[in-house]
Amino acid sequence: MMACKERSALIEKLGVFLENKEQLAPVAARIMAYAILKGKVGTTFEDLVVDLCASKSTISTHLNHLQHLKKIEYFTKPGDRKKYFIIKKDTILISIDKMVESWNLERELHIEVRDYKEKVNKLGMLDEEEQFDLEFHEDYLQYLEEATNSILRLRSRIIERTSN
Repeated sequence: MMACKERSALIEKLGVFLENKEQLAPVAARIMAYAILKGKVGTTFEDLVVDLCASKSTISTHLNHLQHLKKIEYFTKPGDRKKYFIIKKDTILISIDKMVESWNLERELHIEVRDYKEKVNKLGMLDEEEQFDLEFHEDYLQYLEEATNSILRLRSRIIERTSN
């Protein structure tokens, strides 16, 4: 009973996070959260209807949408006609790639802003106390580089583990 309440609370919490991060409808986000917590064993349509307290048509609509977005896939078991839904294996890699792309764009923008501020400072048009402090940009660029390298290492490990 305790595990069930704990799982429900975690599905809700993870669902809200995914709803915002992935720009999903609430039920679609809860389906993803549920599938994440079920892991490799997958979840059936019936389990989703019962455990998420949603109608069959609602679950069906959102499952189809998630499959169309390539966030969820299914497998079947020999002798069992049910579909078992799981998170698509490359979903985390796609998410990492989007994150790195966003950080690279942000890095380029910070470099442009830093370079502009540096030029303004060198032109001597501003009093000393009005000059731009470039330290923030340097620190932030270093952070972006370290974060990008770290997530790319994680990406490599994920690929390594899934190819074995």
